[in-house]
Amino acid sequence: MSNTINIGIIGSGGIATAHARAYKEIPNVKIVAVADVIPGKANLFIEQLELKDAKGFDDHLELLNMDIDGVSVCTPNVAHHNTSIDALYAGKHVLVEKPMAVTLEQAIEMVDASRKTSKMLSVGFQPRYDPNMQAVKEIVQSGQLGNVYYVEIGGGRRRGMPGGTFINKQLAGAGAMADIGCYSLDLALNALGYPKPLTVSAYTSNHFGTNSAYHSESEKFEVEDFGVAMIRLEGGIVLNFKISWAMHMDSLGPTLFLGTNAGLKLTPAGSGPWSGVWDGGIGSMSLFHDIKGHHVESTIPVKDHQLNIFNEKVRDFVGSIKDGTSAPIPGDQIVINQAIIDGILRSSEQGREVSVELPQLV
Repeated sequence: MSNTINIGIIGSGGIATAHARAYKEIPNVKIVAVADVIPGKANLFIEQLELKDAKGFDDHLELLNMDIDGVSVCTPNVAHHNTSIDALYAGKHVLVEKPMAVTLEQAIEMVDASRKTSKMLSVGFQPRYDPNMQAVKEIVQSGQLGNVYYVEIGGGRRRGMPGGTFINKQLAGAGAMADIGCYSLDLALNALGYPKPLTVSAYTSNHFGTNSAYHSESEKFEVEDFGVAMIRLEGGIVLNFKISWAMHMDSLGPTLFLGTNAGLKLTPAGSGPWSGVWDGGIGSMSLFHDIKGHHVESTIPVKDHQLNIFNEKVRDFVGSIKDGTSAPIPGDQIVINQAIIDGILRSSEQGREVSVELPQLV
């Protein structure tokens, strides 16, 4: 491999702009191609972002014929699956935006393609690069909490419903679950070491999205705007999950890790109707424990940082290509995240607890 890493971007919407700007800041990285199914859109993207060395295509398969080391998949959710698999079998490493796919079956096929081709499949969960998120994992993994037996993931917007492709079930697969719920799940599961889910009992609704008083595209709204689930994980851990795009409440509560020796309490950063979810950092951290028979609450200082976590995600992907290392956020981990979302949707539709079964590859 030459010193220059050649990158292609598939999809040229808003999230692709963030990817392109991040790549442009990395030395010895060149964006050589952009593809979008809308005729002319890729070339317009190239012009607007001044990607002088890039070629535009209407078909991502033409992009994949080029000498490219890695691709960012920035398409609507429904196309994550086929474009990622095409890229992997074309010999390219893949950074796919979240959610990983529309269905669990698609996510499994993506992992399988990565393993068969020995090409990297990394998924875009940039909150992992927040130093405070990393501190949470360090605390949980250190054993300070003892055996963690219960985790409660709060987080939810008072008002924060997107539109367009986000609310079309065929294109997005799910609503609040796929958009912001996946971040909450990753915070908990990554800290715990990604234990496998066993069963899910869930409820979802869309009272706000389908009401014209709250959403301008209510007649097109097909996904959930609220969900809650009780998830049994391996190792005797129970995960209580709550998420919302819209509600008549300021918060769904903090995130809690309860252990046999101590408990950890987290609140999300930010304020206002669109805040309150785990893509925006940590606002506070507290450790609850006992010292010589006294109940003690220790405040863990939240690090004030200027790190651009989105750029770090892209930089880490490029670094893994250069060094030949494994995916920074591996697809075979995130497929478990996808399995839980799948279980939530199935359980809600059936009105009962459902089992979660994953193939041997994970």
